[in-house]
Amino acid sequence: MAASELYTKYARVWIPDPEEVWKSAELLKDYKPGDKVLQLRLEEGKDLEYCLDTKTKELPPLRNPDILVGENDLTALSYLHEPAVLHNLKVRFIDSKLIYTYCGIVLVAINPYEQLPIYGEDIINAYSGQNMGDMDPHIFAVAEEAYKQMARDERNQSIIVSGESGAGKTVSAKYAMRYFATVSGSASEANVEEKVLASNPIMESIGNAKTTRNDNSSRFGKYIEIGFDKRYRIIGANMRTYLLEKSRVVFQAEEERNYHIFYQLCASAALPEFKTLRLGNANYFHYTKQGGSPVIDGVDDAKEMVNTRQACTLLGISDSYQMGIFRILAGILHLGNVEFASRDSDSCTVPPKHEPLTIFCDLMGVEYEEMAHWLCHRKLATATETYIKPISKLHAINARDALAKHIYANLFNWIVDHVNKALHATVKQHSFIGVLDIYGFETFEINSFEQFCINYANEKLQQQFNMHVFKLEQEEYMKEQIPWTLIDFYDNQPCINLIEAKMGVLDLLDEECKMPKGSDDSWAQKLYNTHLNKCALFEKPRLSNKAFIIKHFADKVEYQCEGFLEKNKDTVYEEQIKVLKSSKKFKLLPELFQDEEKVLSPTSATPSGRVPLSRTAVKPAKARPGQASKEHKKTVGHQFRNSLHLLMETLNATTPHYVRCIKPNDFKFPFTFDEKRAVQQLRACGVLETIRISAAGFPSRWTYQEFFSRYRVLMKQRDVLGDRKQTCKNVLEKLIKDKDKYQFGKTKIFFRAGQVAYLEKIRADKLRAACIRIQKTIRGWLMRKKYMRMRKAAITIQRHVRGYQARCYAKFLRRTRAAITIQKFQRMYVVRKRYQCMRATTIALQALLRGYMVRNKYQMMLREHKTVIIQKHVRGWLARVHYRRTLKAIVYLQCCYRRMMAKRELKKLKIEARSVERYKKLHIGLENKIVQLQRKIDEQNKEYKSLLEKMSNLEITYSTETEKLRNDVERLRMSEEEAKNATNRVISLQEEIAKLRKELHQTQSEKKTIEEWADKYKHDTEQLVSELKEQNTLLKTEKEELNRRIHDQAREITESMERKLVEETKQLELDLNDERLRYQNLLNEFSRLEERYDDLKDEMNLMVSIPKPGHKRTDSTHSSNESEYTFSSEITEAEDLPVRMEEPSEKKAPLDMSLFLKLQKRVTELEQEKQSLQDELDRKEEQALRAKAKEEERPPIRGAELEYESLKRQELESENKKLKNELNELQKALTETRAPEVTAPGAPAYRVLLDQLTSVSEELEVRKEEVLILRSQLVSQKEAIQPKEDKNTMTDATLLLEDVQKMKDKGEIAQAYIGLKETNRLLESQLQSQKKSHENELESLRGEIQSLKEENNRQQQLLAQNLQLPPEARIEASLQHEITRLTNENLFYEELYADDPKKYQLYRISLYKRMIDLMEQLEKQDKTVRKLKKQLKVFAKKIGELEVGQMENISPGQIIDEPIRPVNIPRKEKDFQGMLEYKKEDEQKLVKNLILELKPRGVAVNLIPGLPAYILFMCVRHADYLNDDQKVRSLLTSTINGIKKVLKKRGDDFETVSFWLSNTCRFLHCLKQYSGEEGFMKHNTPRQNEHCLTNFDLAEYRQVLSDLAIQIYQQLVRVLENILQPMIVSGMLEHETIQGVSGVKPTGLRKRTSSIADEGTYTLDSIIRQLNSFHSVMCQHGMDPELIKQVVKQMFYIIGAVTLNNLLLRKDMCSWSKGMQIRYNVSQLEEWLRDKNLMNSGAKETLEPLIQAAQLLQVKKKTDEDAEAICSMCNALTTAQIVKVLNLYTPVNEFEERVLVSFIRTIQVRLRDRKDSPQLLMDAKHIFPVTFPFNPSSLALETIQIPASLGLGFISRV
Repeated sequence: MAASELYTKYARVWIPDPEEVWKSAELLKDYKPGDKVLQLRLEEGKDLEYCLDTKTKELPPLRNPDILVGENDLTALSYLHEPAVLHNLKVRFIDSKLIYTYCGIVLVAINPYEQLPIYGEDIINAYSGQNMGDMDPHIFAVAEEAYKQMARDERNQSIIVSGESGAGKTVSAKYAMRYFATVSGSASEANVEEKVLASNPIMESIGNAKTTRNDNSSRFGKYIEIGFDKRYRIIGANMRTYLLEKSRVVFQAEEERNYHIFYQLCASAALPEFKTLRLGNANYFHYTKQGGSPVIDGVDDAKEMVNTRQACTLLGISDSYQMGIFRILAGILHLGNVEFASRDSDSCTVPPKHEPLTIFCDLMGVEYEEMAHWLCHRKLATATETYIKPISKLHAINARDALAKHIYANLFNWIVDHVNKALHATVKQHSFIGVLDIYGFETFEINSFEQFCINYANEKLQQQFNMHVFKLEQEEYMKEQIPWTLIDFYDNQPCINLIEAKMGVLDLLDEECKMPKGSDDSWAQKLYNTHLNKCALFEKPRLSNKAFIIKHFADKVEYQCEGFLEKNKDTVYEEQIKVLKSSKKFKLLPELFQDEEKVLSPTSATPSGRVPLSRTAVKPAKARPGQASKEHKKTVGHQFRNSLHLLMETLNATTPHYVRCIKPNDFKFPFTFDEKRAVQQLRACGVLETIRISAAGFPSRWTYQEFFSRYRVLMKQRDVLGDRKQTCKNVLEKLIKDKDKYQFGKTKIFFRAGQVAYLEKIRADKLRAACIRIQKTIRGWLMRKKYMRMRKAAITIQRHVRGYQARCYAKFLRRTRAAITIQKFQRMYVVRKRYQCMRATTIALQALLRGYMVRNKYQMMLREHKTVIIQKHVRGWLARVHYRRTLKAIVYLQCCYRRMMAKRELKKLKIEARSVERYKKLHIGLENKIVQLQRKIDEQNKEYKSLLEKMSNLEITYSTETEKLRNDVERLRMSEEEAKNATNRVISLQEEIAKLRKELHQTQSEKKTIEEWADKYKHDTEQLVSELKEQNTLLKTEKEELNRRIHDQAREITESMERKLVEETKQLELDLNDERLRYQNLLNEFSRLEERYDDLKDEMNLMVSIPKPGHKRTDSTHSSNESEYTFSSEITEAEDLPVRMEEPSEKKAPLDMSLFLKLQKRVTELEQEKQSLQDELDRKEEQALRAKAKEEERPPIRGAELEYESLKRQELESENKKLKNELNELQKALTETRAPEVTAPGAPAYRVLLDQLTSVSEELEVRKEEVLILRSQLVSQKEAIQPKEDKNTMTDATLLLEDVQKMKDKGEIAQAYIGLKETNRLLESQLQSQKKSHENELESLRGEIQSLKEENNRQQQLLAQNLQLPPEARIEASLQHEITRLTNENLFYEELYADDPKKYQLYRISLYKRMIDLMEQLEKQDKTVRKLKKQLKVFAKKIGELEVGQMENISPGQIIDEPIRPVNIPRKEKDFQGMLEYKKEDEQKLVKNLILELKPRGVAVNLIPGLPAYILFMCVRHADYLNDDQKVRSLLTSTINGIKKVLKKRGDDFETVSFWLSNTCRFLHCLKQYSGEEGFMKHNTPRQNEHCLTNFDLAEYRQVLSDLAIQIYQQLVRVLENILQPMIVSGMLEHETIQGVSGVKPTGLRKRTSSIADEGTYTLDSIIRQLNSFHSVMCQHGMDPELIKQVVKQMFYIIGAVTLNNLLLRKDMCSWSKGMQIRYNVSQLEEWLRDKNLMNSGAKETLEPLIQAAQLLQVKKKTDEDAEAICSMCNALTTAQIVKVLNLYTPVNEFEERVLVSFIRTIQVRLRDRKDSPQLLMDAKHIFPVTFPFNPSSLALETIQIPASLGLGFISRV
């Protein structure tokens, strides 16, 4: 198909744009050949006429379909050109936040200027082992591809990282090295990978600086070779550096900094160790303040200094060397502050005692005068003489700067050498991966020598890149057997020749440097004369004679010639170097100048630029006198050319991988894309050249199966053949007529550029036409359905309407008739109602009128009557007023008259008073008056008394005054004066009475007032009470409301508390699970270390000759689980000391440590024994005190208890002796070992062990004293009861005598005396309680008589029952009854004789005799039964043979009619006790046959589940029955070690691991079930309770078995993971379970795994089959159901986590159709869970993140409601995962839509408050903590049969 045919209406094209570089437009009409103008419409809606070039007639490039936008590989684009590449990168970077994109073999990395969570260890694990095309582009994918190719192809690899400054080269190289360090690990314990990574902070501090483009710009290039051994583990590294920018040391541009190390030093100047450097702020030094930007935002230079020093320490640079480095760096800073004073124009001097120079000389250890002299002078040598010449100030400054640069460059070289020494491989290097971090193509406004070298290096790299791409293309074509046509690609060899060939730029530059008066101008003229107009790649600027232009592969660059010669020479004054070399105090300084290449030229000028560092140092040649001026060192250009050739040779010898770093903008804005800058870098880095080479051939490549799956819709049924290849050929020939547009390879179809887009267009048209047809048919069917529904509805409506109308007419007639009837009655009713109303109204009016008249008459009469009354009262009032006036006038007249008469009488009395007779009369009258007064006084007294009685409540004090008045009256009798006084007193009394009366009235008024106030108060009180009642009512209502609220709040609080309780419970469960997980991880780590120890021990066994081991040492007192954590079961001991001396020291250390741990364990046990004995002693003392308080007697201590305590004492003594012997042996072993460096008396290990042994021996001595105390107490008890004992007591006394004799020291005797006193007090209280015991004994004897009577009756009943049984059963029944009777009797007598040891002992002896008799009788009976059964078997065998002979002669028809004979079931041979007996020497044989050589398949299928566990437990039971602790311990230890061995040997076999996990759990359950603990015996039968362990508590071994089960479970999970891992991604993601739902998109050069199932491809059915296999195996092995659920939960978690992680890292999997596939696959897994009844196992919940991710792919993603629904739905996904899925969502077909960036921002805003992990990927290695719920077995142990196939004939059932 012609390309012009694609330019049709609505086709989209790219047109150039000055701002956006390329703009998208849409054709408004079809293009026809010959058209000069295209009618276009831009995306913003503007119409445009695009004029075509009249010469070339080139059409604008076409735009790719939307479904191809955002592809992982640019070569997958149908149209390969610059705008398509630029747009694809922009969409991925801006919309999807993806910074990595493939472009064929190149990884394009765009700097996001933001920290992204895509470099964690989980991401590394996700990319590890994956194919490069199966995952999204990433630097880890490139690193994994290099690592994989190195291991697969046995070829060295290189990763070439290039780009502009600030593009992220250093970070990319750093992440690549981190990947290698994480994936490969190191081959030794030296942590080489950590050292490799530690070199980064060192190199960044001394080689990186802040520039205007980058805060951490690498100012040098480096190539790091990471070495690997044969197992592909890191063993070392080597670094080569190129072109260090030395000029930055002395000069920085605006907003730039010097190297980081200087600012780190200044920031750490306050540290004590840096005080001698005399540093200060960075703004103080000239070399660090020029850029004006000493601080970088977000960077702490002091903290970075700490990191740098730590890295130096890790790489072996000692502290002294570090301080030397810092002294040199500080000296450089101080040297920069040295100033010069001009003498004249040609000379200068340093000021005297100049402080910066003084500090510099002190730090460097050189003479001040000498350095000051040579900074201002230079030496000139001629053929005959040498003389010293002063230099000007400018030259002196240049010389100072040259010296600083030279010192720094040599220091840089020295540090690199030492880093390489630290990273040097100690073993032979097998292969390496090189990481090249080198500068990209540079072009600035002013380009000098540095840019020329950089661009020259990029020319060489681009040539190598082009050749490699061309080679890969050629290999691909030849592999597919496609005719190879030479592709025309840009070859930059002419440009390289222009630079490096003979008479090239570098050659002319070196020649000019050798000239005595060479200059930049003369060199420029030579360039013009040699290359101008002769080489097309060389040009001269129009306006300059000091510059030249070279056409590089990326762009034209104009170089300024100024400074080229000086930078190329790169020399420094020799005298200054000699001064530094002469330093005696500073040894590091001369080392920097030892490896200089040749003697420095004394006549060279000061250079600036970068110095190359080669891998090997070149020693300086010895110059002959007079030769120094003739020989020159190699120039910078020459050295750089040589090192570049070496680098190219290295790269050509390796397989290269390319990483091109792109800087998206110049302002360091995060996720901001500048099209101009990006396209400039794409052109410069060779990405577009890769695209062009690919587009020149057949860029699009499809496998036949992928093509068939994608374009099946374009084929008809008859076109589909059995051969996919032929089918694709037939279809392509029909679709594309031009056969040059495609080629058929062996496995792929190759298409020209644009053909895939054409096929996609045809496919989209076909699908669109099919959609239209489907829509047409469906819409017609819907319309017909709608019409039929409408017609049916219309008929129904009509029917109902007509019926309704008929019903309405009938109703109308009935209503009319009814209306007439109603009207008749209504009218009658109205008339009657009107009449009644008028009548009632008339009567009411009459009544009202009559009443009104009567009321008026009554009112008139009432007024007249009231008028008369008023007149009466008024007239009476007037008369009274007149009477009162008259009376008042009369009284007034009388008063006036009487006053006149009184005046006259007074006048007469005055006259009479003057005569004598008058006095006499007066005396006579006075006596009468006195008598009268006396009488009056008496009357007044009476009246006064009555008044006093009345006023007694008011005045009590008046009584005294009354007495005074009486006395006055008596005195008046005696004298006149007294009379006068009495008169006055009477008057006063009258006044007083009046006053009292007045007070009485006042009191009455007050009383009235008070009463009124009281009434008012009462009223107010009542009112207040009513108000209070109202308030009380309100308060009650409020109280009820508050109660209701309180109730509601209480309910809410209760609910909240319940919720909190549930949450806390969940949190506690999580904490418990975390703790379990932590513990199980520790167990896992322990098992790993144990396996590593075993491996190392095996290796040691192979390397070291081991002497023949002696017997295995076992400790009879050691019953702990230390066999799990030590290797005592595997450690051997020699029989005598000389043999032990010959053992190697490597084997001795474990023996000593094991013995030491045993001793520590035994000391702990002795402490526990001591504590228990002390508690028992305290308890006995308390009993004695209680008995003493009651003052009752008690019989002596039982002999059995004394015997027990004596045995305990002897055991403790023996244990002490053993421990002491073991300590002595351990000390001898330590002193007599062959490793003097370890066990020497001064060695640390010897001192530690000796101290520990000393402490243990002290502990043992303490225990010995405690044992002696207990022994003395026991002896004293025996002495106390000696008089009451017989000859047994005599033996105890003898023992006592022996014990006393053993007590040799006074301390022991004193302790024994104290114990004796305590025992005496105890025995005294016991003797006092004897009387009560006798009474109790009498009562017990009476009870015994009664029980004997009952027993007699019961025996008679049993005898009667036995007589009814058959003879054979009668014997067994009688024996059984006898045993039961004896047991009950034993228990009875044990209780009866609890206080009388002698009787109990006699009873026990008689009981033993009876039991022996019964046992003999039982054995005889057993022999008889066995003999009879053998005879019965012989007879049955003979009968069977006869029946077989008869059956052979009978036809099959006769057999059917024969009656079936009953089978004779033999009885059990013996009533077994559920124990297995074996000999001690058969233990290893038992472990070998039952564990090591057992095949799980046969046992699981043919025998009962858990049979090995039952057999082992029955053996343990027998050892427990024998009370043989050594046998129990040995068997358990051998069992555990045997299980470990078999799992180590066959640990990758699922059946083996599952089998032993099941049996270990069953063994653990048996130890619990038969432990005798009540909690584990609830579900036991009585018979099972009889089988419980009696002598040993194996709780510690239960813990050991539990830990072992955890380790086996974790190993089982790892086996499951290894089996499922290859299936998950293919089965859950890649395979199309629902065929045809998802189409295959075009892929690029990085081909992904095909989603079409073929041979060897895993599908979902493969996963389900594997799950079925796992489940059936676990069920066959009898694994606990709860444990199976946990295993299934772990399997489903692995499936979900791996699937989701791959989904998050694969853009091609994030589509709607893939979400449907995932949900279908998950539903199949859920169906499997339902079939297996495992829905409650929690497995489904582990798939919830995957389910939500699949739903997220399918839900609508447009509106805010959709965002809210997504936020509420995806609660199991983190915010990072949700955003990642939305960013990766990719439409597969044109009908799907992309997720808008604004929608993703909305999601992020809604989820910003969610607190979840920022981690992107799930931890696929996470293992849930496992628990082993107790699961008792209903199987009776005595019924278990041991099959002969196990080979356990040496054990017998008991």
